This record gives sequence, structure tokens and C-alpha cells, in this order.
Amino acid sequence: MNTLTRIPLRPDGVRGTLEFVFSVHPSSASKTSEGAIPQKRGADITQEALAVATRILTSPPSSVPPETWFAGIAPQVFHLLDGLEGPELSKAAAQIIMLGVLGRRQFGAPGTAGWVCFAEPLLCSINPSLRRAPGDSLRSNDVSYEIIDFTRDKVLVTSDDLYRSLARLSILVNSTPYPAQTRRLLDPILPQLWAISSWVEPNAQYQKRLAEPASLLVQTFFKIAASPSKLFSITSNLLCKGEYSEGRQSWCYHAAASGGIEVIVPRPSNASQTMELDWSELQRKSESFVILVASSCTSDDVSTFFLSLLGRWLTRTSEHAKAGSDILTQVDDHGDSSPNLEELFEGTILHKLLEKIPQKLISRIEQVLELVCRILDPDTLATQPDDIVAVALSLLNLVLTSPVFRKSNLKPQGLQVLEQSLDSLSKQGRPEVSTTARNLSFLLQYRDAADEGEQDAYVPTNSQIEDRNTYKLAISYITQSDNPPPVRSEGLNLISGLIMRSSPALDIQAVLVLLSSLLQDDEDFINLRVIKVFTQLANKHPKATVKEILEHYLDAKEAISTDVRLRFGEALLQVVERLGQTFAGHVANQVVETLLSIASRRGYRPKTEARQAREARLQAMKKKQADEAWGGEVPDLGDEVPEDEKESNDILTQIVEGWESRRGSEDVRMRSSALSILAAAIETNVSGIGAELVSASVDLCVNVLTLEPEIEKGILRRAAVMLVLSFVRALDKAKQTGRRIGFGLMDQSREDITRVLKYVAVTDNDGLVQQHARDVIESLDNWRMASLLPHEGIGQRSTGLERLSGLALSPGHMGSSLQETSTRPKIEEI
Repeated sequence: MNTLTRIPLRPDGVRGTLEFVFSVHPSSASKTSEGAIPQKRGADITQEALAVATRILTSPPSSVPPETWFAGIAPQVFHLLDGLEGPELSKAAAQIIMLGVLGRRQFGAPGTAGWVCFAEPLLCSINPSLRRAPGDSLRSNDVSYEIIDFTRDKVLVTSDDLYRSLARLSILVNSTPYPAQTRRLLDPILPQLWAISSWVEPNAQYQKRLAEPASLLVQTFFKIAASPSKLFSITSNLLCKGEYSEGRQSWCYHAAASGGIEVIVPRPSNASQTMELDWSELQRKSESFVILVASSCTSDDVSTFFLSLLGRWLTRTSEHAKAGSDILTQVDDHGDSSPNLEELFEGTILHKLLEKIPQKLISRIEQVLELVCRILDPDTLATQPDDIVAVALSLLNLVLTSPVFRKSNLKPQGLQVLEQSLDSLSKQGRPEVSTTARNLSFLLQYRDAADEGEQDAYVPTNSQIEDRNTYKLAISYITQSDNPPPVRSEGLNLISGLIMRSSPALDIQAVLVLLSSLLQDDEDFINLRVIKVFTQLANKHPKATVKEILEHYLDAKEAISTDVRLRFGEALLQVVERLGQTFAGHVANQVVETLLSIASRRGYRPKTEARQAREARLQAMKKKQADEAWGGEVPDLGDEVPEDEKESNDILTQIVEGWESRRGSEDVRMRSSALSILAAAIETNVSGIGAELVSASVDLCVNVLTLEPEIEKGILRRAAVMLVLSFVRALDKAKQTGRRIGFGLMDQSREDITRVLKYVAVTDNDGLVQQHARDVIESLDNWRMASLLPHEGIGQRSTGLERLSGLALSPGHMGSSLQETSTRPKIEEI
């Protein structure tokens, strides 16, 4: 066993383990039958098989320390992640790292074995300051015998290594929908990613290899984790090109001869040079940052960041005005975020925000008005500089002209402050602000007249406006095709939050259509999240949700594949189980009738029949041409297979091919799925379905067991037997809980079912069907014996034979009289 657990540590052991799990896992057979493209050794990757392989590879055996285990498999996993063995195995490697390692606190927390082996090599290539070990320090004191050329800069990370780390990060983020792991990976290197994505004058090769991946990673981070603190981390490092420590440049990005960039340690003569500010670079990067914020952050995030930035700028401007400080034209750039340099960055960005995206700055109207009133306070207005007053008037103009603004948004005290300040400014001789103040005073005075026709109109509350913005943001996250899986997953999380709050901003029908379209994609991670949202939506709107799922599950227009229909079947099963005792009435009837129509033998799909006829004719034509070219029947030129194995393969081929519909009939897998969902529905709430539909379901199962004995329909007969068992369980559960369901299983019906099951248990060609049939026969006998005993209420005792229905015997008193003297008759003397 110790040898087997160490197999992944062997050369190519991770690849071998993955292929073994993918080839033997039961879920791989269905994909193979539908013509899925296999990997090099024929292994098909399903979500279930990948989950098993992930648990195996990310669970170190007790005999191997986690550090040794992850250090041994990390190079192999990175080799698969690079895509050298195919894109499917690259996605599998991303799943192993993001879910199996980084998704577990035991191995994925910073400083643990998994984080050190999988995350740190990527992050330290982009930000060498994250190197933890003393031996990995940038300026180690260890004695080295290599020849050092002090006329050249020392290269820490080559351009190829930097590109490889960025590519691996991009695969991890774009192949898995885990927002939490994405935030933890990108947060430590956010300024460095910004520096790479906004490099000055990049060439075409650099733009494609480094700038575009880094830019997408930054956008992804801000879409799922935007906050003022994270935005400020970039504003303070707007011109970041490296790291400074103790007045010296520890490392920096440098243009490489190959056209990319590399990480170097500057020569001592260049490490502490003073740098003049490049104003054109500052303007270009400020504009790029504003574009990034506008495209990646919500309006609320932009407004919050702008107000924080403006507040800091106002505070510093007031302090400088009091101190009488002069503007500096040259700054020592030591990378330590000196106050003067940071003020310059923030002022430039503030100007660009007002210039490029003014409408996004006032989504939080109350906070904007509060800040404007604080600036225009009549007590301090005379001491405010014109530039600060001009900014406040610009913001007030944006608010007053906003279509969502109402004069009622202003508090009485705030309205009085604005009126007094605007009137005072309009009378002062300040040419830069007096005219604007006069115009705004008139606009504020006559705003009620402009809104007179809308006084009785509905005004949404702040929470409703916030929900609308959240809904729009979620839809944009989900529908934009270029968004990576973590962003789409975050969009589903936003939709889920609105559903749980019963927000009126939701368009239920539009959400259902969107979820249905997502469920038709081949992203297994997204499909699981979509099914969960379906179940949440069913709690609030069961009729609309069930109707949408049933339409795609039935697929009357024959527009989707069997795989997609089975996904909707899984969603329907989850919804039925989630509804529980509320699964009744019209919803239950609609579901059960649809399931019966799919599971019955009368299903007819004319488009499928026509397609199969075309494929048969094409296949016959190809065979005829091959026979003519060969001069007879084409021989089998494959490897010789033993007779036993050939016979087994023929049986498997017959079963798999028999699953598909013939002559327009329903697919056997769909019929089996319908019976399985029907069994779950009966066990969930048998009384809500009704006697008529339950009887029809049991009759259908008996007919399936009797009339469809073909070997390829074994899965259908298994589902039929399990439905009978679910019905017996539902009856027993109703008896145990004391519920009256209004119907039951008569003796004649029970005997008929038992007789069919006994025949199936002996003659069926599927061993699993035989075993299921014997189990159901035993359950029926147990239920019959239990039905002879009446229901026991709380506090009643079962004493054995005297409890049999129809018997008036009371032998229990003979046994209990020896111990319970309190129940004996007493003779008293009067």
C-alpha cells in the first residue's frame, strides 16, 4: 500500500494517475458513447472523475510529509498546466491547484506546503519581494564563487520566466470559477500586474505575451474584489517599476533585448539615482487607470473611491494652503510613496475622473451632497481656494442635472447651506466661481418647477436603486463572453443574493432564460452553480421555474442534445427535493405528467428519426464505396483480440448503441432519468401527486419490467424497480408519521407487483436488476407485516400480540400483572 500511495511521486506519475482514474470512472462511459474526443490514451475527463483524481493527488499519505509530497508533484502539475499535454489536461491541472490545494486551508493558506509549492513560485517571479526564505533574499550575504560583472545589472527573473508565470496565472484564473482563490492569488501582486499591463511604448510581441494577460488579470480582480483600498494601492504605485528599500532600488522591471521585460537588480551606481518625473507617462498611465476603473468597477465603487480621493485631496490642499507650501517641480522617486509624489498622482487621477466619467461619480448622491455642503459651508467659504470651490460646484452641477435627483434628497439644513453659499458666491467678485454659483442658484430654485409634472411619480428607494445596479452588473458579468469563469461565477453569486432577498429588481423570466442558456454550455463548474440558483429561485417562484426547466427537459422542438437534457433533469430533481412538502397541486401534476410522457414507450421524435435515417444512408453509402474499393467486404485490420474480450466488447457496444433512440423513439437514458426523478418526487411528497398519477407510475414500471427485457434497457428496468421501492418507502413514511394520504396499496395490486418482481429476480439478464428486485420484494413483505399493526401514538406502548388488528385477546395483562400491581382490582370493605 505504501508503494501505491507514492505512485504520483514517480516521473510522470501524476499523468498516469489522472489517466487511470479517467479511464475507470463510471462517468467516463457515457461521454465515450457520445463521441467525445479522448485524450492521448483514450481517457475522457468528466467532472466526477476529476473530483476523485483531485482528492487522490492533493491528499498526502501519512507516510509522506506534505512538503515532500507537494514538492514532488508540483513540477508534474505545472507541466500539465502549461498545456504541453493538451488543453483538457491543462484545465484538470488548474482544477487540482485551485480547488484541491489552494481551496483547502490546511494546504492552501499562505505559508503552508501547498501555497509554497504552487503559489509562491508564480508570485515571486512577478514580485521578487515576496520571497520568504533568507537564502532567497535579493541581496544575500552568502559567499559565492561565481564571477560577478559589476558593469551589468543582475537578472533575477528572465523574460521567459516572467511570461511563463503570467501564462500559468491566466490559466488558473480563466479555467476555474473560484473568486476567493483568485483574490488571494492576485492581491499580493496587484501593483506589479498594473506595471506590466501599462508598460510605456510596448511592442507587438510584448503586448500579446505580457501586457494583455496582465491587464485581464487586473480587470478580473477588480470585477470580483473592487474596493477603495485596492484602488489606492495602484494610485500610490501609479508609476511603479520595481521595489525600493532603505533609499535604494531593490529590483525593477527592465526592457529585455528579446522585446519583453525582465526583473533585474540595478548596479549600485544606478540604484539610488534621482529620477525626473515624466509628465507624459503620468498622463498616459492616469488615463489608463481611469479606463480600467470605468470598465471593471461598479458605479458605487467608483463613487466611493472618488469621494475618498476627493476628501484626501481637499484635506491636503487645505493644509498646504495654511502652510503656504510651494508646488514642487522635481521629486526624488524612491518608491516609498512620498507625500508629494502621492499627492501628484491622486490629483492627476482626480482630474481624469472628472473629465472622463463624471456620471459614474455621483451614484451615491447623499454622500456627494454632504461633501459639497461641507466645502460650501458659509462659515469657512471665504477661506476656501477657488480651485476647491470650483470642484464642489462641478459636483453640485452633476447632481442637480442628474435624472434621478429630487429636491427632496436634500435635508432642510443642507438645502439652507447651499442656498446661502450659492447666493454669497454669486455676489462676490470671484470670476472663476461667481457665474457658476449664480446659475446653480437659479437651477436649485426652479428645480421644483422643472419636476412639477413628476411630483406624483414613483421614486425608488436607495435599496431598490442599489438592487437594480446589482442586477445590471450581474447580467453584464454573466453575458459578456470575454469574462473569465470567476467573474461569471461572481455574477451568479450576485443573482443568488438578490433571489434570497426577494428583490423586486429581478426580472424572473429573464433570469430563467439566462440560467437555461448557461446550463447548455459545457462548463461543468458553471452548471453546478446554475442548478443551485435554480433551486433558490424555485423557493420563490416554483411555477415559473418548473415550467422553464420542463420545457428544456421535454425538448419538444428537438433542439438540444441528450447531455443538455440530462442537466435539466438534474436541475429538476434538485428543485423537486427542495420544494419538499410544497411539491403539490398544479406544479406536481405538471411535473409528473411530463415525466410519464418521457418515460413511456409512446414518445416520438420525428426530427431525430429523420436525422438517424440520413446518417444510416450515409453510413451505407460509405460502406458500399469501401467494399467496391476493396473488392469485397473490408477486413478488420486491427489488433487481434481474445475471443472472450471480443464478446464482452460486442455486448458493451450493443448496450451503448441501444441507448440511443430507434425509429424516432425516446432515448433510453432520458426514459431512465425520467423514472428516477419520478421516484424521487413520489418519495418527496406522495400525497401531493395524487392516487391517479401514482397508480399510473407504478403501472408503467410493471409494464417496463414485463415488456422490455432487452439487454440495452437494463438501466431502464433498474429505474423502474427503484420507483416501486420509492413508492413503498413513501407509504411506510406516511404510516410512521401518521399522515393520511388518501390511498394505499391493495392486496391484489401488491400480489401482482410481487409476482412480476419474483419473475424478474430470476430471469432478468441484468444482475443489478435482479438484486434490486429481491430487495423490493423483501421491502414489500416487511411493509405488509408492518401494515397489520395500527399506528402508535405518542406515549402508547407496543406489548406484542395484543396489538394485532382484529384480535380481542389481551394476554399482556397476564404478563404485566406480576409487575404492575397498580392495575389489579382492589377489594375494599365498606
